[in-house]
Amino acid sequence: MGNFGLTEIILILLVLVLLFGGRKIPELMKGLGQGMKEFKKASHLKEDEDKAVVKPTDEEK
Repeated sequence: MGNFGLTEIILILLVLVLLFGGRKIPELMKGLGQGMKEFKKASHLKEDEDKAVVKPTDEEK
């Protein structure tokens, strides 16, 4: 599973063209790319927050 050959990729592309039409596919791919970019940005922000050292206040000591 997960090993796509050339035939499977061509079949998937053909189904996408039939479902959405040739003009909508670039818009869909642009939206997918922006979504992936936002996901990566959010995950990097979360990592930065996790690495930040929070100093205890005088009340917490």
